Amino acid sequence: MVDTDYGGYSEEVPASGPGGFEQVWLEDRIEALLDGHDDGVLFVSGCVSNQGKFYPRFDAVVLLSAPVEVIVERVAGRESNTFGKRAAERERILDDLASVEPLLRAGATAEINTRAALEEVVDELERIADIGPHRLDAS
Repeated sequence: MVDTDYGGYSEEVPASGPGGFEQVWLEDRIEALLDGHDDGVLFVSGCVSNQGKFYPRFDAVVLLSAPVEVIVERVAGRESNTFGKRAAERERILDDLASVEPLLRAGATAEINTRAALEEVVDELERIADIGPHRLDAS
C-alpha cells in the first residue's frame, strides 16, 4: 500500500479556487509508481484534486467513509497526524466533507463505511481487489 501523503507523491499548491492551498499528486511520480508495479495488488491511498486523472488506470476506486461525528472524533483522538487539532483545520474537514465527499462518491466504484470493524473493512477491500480473505495486514 502506498499512502501518497508521504514519500514525495504529492505537493501543496495554491488552490484553483479562492484562497488557500490544495494537495495534488505529482503526476510523474504517480505514473512511475503505477508503471513500475506489476506484482500483486497495489493499494494507492490519498485524496487530491487531480486524482481523477488516474482513475482509468485503477481497477477500483474505493471511498472509505464514515459519519461526520465519527471522523471528527477520530481526528481529535489520533496521535499520528496533527492535522485537525486546530479549530480552523476542523472547519476545513467539515467543509471538505460537504463539498468534496459527494465528488469522491460519484467517482467511486465502491464505498465502505469504516464504522464497521476493521476486519470487516479489510475483508471488503480484499473482496473488491479479488485477493481472498485475510491477505492484507490489518494493522
